[in-house]
Order: sequence, then structure tokens, then C-alpha cells
Amino acid sequence: MSSLPARAERRCHNAVNPLHSCLFFSPDLGAELGKLGVEDPSAVYFATRAAAFGPVGAGTVTATFYNFNPALVAQHVPAVWSVASPEQVLGARLRAADSTLRRLLGEEIIASDEMAEAARLALRATAACTPHARPLYAAHAELPVPDEPHLAFWHAATLLREHRGDAHLAALLAAGLDPVESLVSHTATGKGMAIRWILSSRGWRRTDWEAASGRLRERGLIVAGEEPALTDAGTALRAEVEEATDRMDRAPYEHLGAEGVERLTELGRGFLFTAASNGAFPAEATGR
Repeated sequence: MSSLPARAERRCHNAVNPLHSCLFFSPDLGAELGKLGVEDPSAVYFATRAAAFGPVGAGTVTATFYNFNPALVAQHVPAVWSVASPEQVLGARLRAADSTLRRLLGEEIIASDEMAEAARLALRATAACTPHARPLYAAHAELPVPDEPHLAFWHAATLLREHRGDAHLAALLAAGLDPVESLVSHTATGKGMAIRWILSSRGWRRTDWEAASGRLRERGLIVAGEEPALTDAGTALRAEVEEATDRMDRAPYEHLGAEGVERLTELGRGFLFTAASNGAFPAEATGR
């Protein structure tokens, strides 16, 4: 039985993860990768997130990223490594994280005791993360922890995000949701990204989306309509996926303890409010 309040790990994740993922919406990332010759937005994303693996092929990225069209991945991987090495990409990624956090949070927060505290708490949580069956987490866990607190916090947020993300993919697989079905059913919860943005960024066609929607309707998980909506069975299945993810991701937060989780959540929410106020997340990504 967990010693944490119900869904405390999920609330903490929701407060900390955006400080990791805001990098992928930052113009700084494209600028840094552009200096290396990587300019296509999909190539930038694949290289940035996969660089911790080393110069892997399309199969590894397709398997570990889950909901991208394999054809889109193959357009850019492994070709991107002939333009910029994984080591170069990792350096550019950290520079982009630095400039992005400084712009979104401001120098006062960057240099604050609260940032240093958040870094300590997040790193303490990562001490209980486990690498087995978690390839993206395991690859990132081998990277050195940056010295500066805001970058150490970003690094820890990355580890926590990939640890949970790997677990989430296992939960989706167990629920029988393939890559496009996962996207459709998530959008049907009302919390997903805008459909047009999903299709363009993930490389799927509208026909792929409609076929996945048809399969979900046949399973009784969504109802017919222009916008996907979950049935009671679909709502229950998506809840199962999230609860399974929570279970598989509980260890780092149990290690941190209820008081530490509460404090890290509080700090993360404060940083997130400031970052969101400064335009961290574009409307096309959120659908709002």
C-alpha cells in the first residue's frame, strides 16, 4: 500500500514535467540544432530526445517513442546523425534548456533558493527510479547531472518524465491501444492535443486517424461523431491506463516521501505558472 496521498505522484508529475517538455516548444532548441545543420522540426525532435541512446536507427526511435508514424521516423533517423553527432545534440540541448528556462523563469528564480531546493528534491526522487524495461529513462540516467541548479532540475525532470513515460507505454500496450488508437482515445478524454497538430507532428494521415477511430468504435470505446468522445467503457479503460502508469511510476515519489512530494509539487507549480505566463506552450499544441 502506498504511503502517499491518492494520485500524489501524478500531481507532482503534472507540476514538474512541463518544465522538461517546454524545451520542445522553445525556439531556442531549433536555433541551437540549426547551428549544427539540423533544421527540420521532426529531425530536431527525434535527435534531441533520442541522442541519449547514441547513433541509433529508426527502429529504436519508433519503438520507444511509440505514437509516431514509422515512415516519418525513417525520414530522419539515422540520417540525422550524419549531420550532427549525438554528443553535439546533447550539448545543444543543454544550451537550449539553459536559455529557455532563463527566459521563461527569469534570473531571479534561476538563482533562487527555491530552484536549488527543487533540484535537490527532484534528484532525490530519481534515486529510486529503475532502468529495467525503461529504455528512455535508462539512456538518460547515464548522462551527467549538470552543476547549475536550474539545469540539474531540468535534468531530473527529464529523468522523471522518461521514467513515467516508459511505464505509460507499457500501460498502453497492455490496454491494447496501438499508437494511433492511443492518440485518438487521449484526445477523446478532452485533455489531448489539437487533432491537426497531432497529425502533422506525428506523421499520420487523416485516414489513419479515421481507421483508428473505427477500431475504437468497434470495441465500444468511443462514440461516432466529428470529434471523438469516450463511452463509459472508454473512460474506464483510459482511467485504467493512468492508474497503471501511477503504479509503475510510484517508486521515486515514495522514496521522496509525502512531505517532499508535496513541496516539489508546490515548487513546480510556481515555476510552471511563471513559465506559462511567459508563453511556454503554444495554443496549437494544447488545443486551447
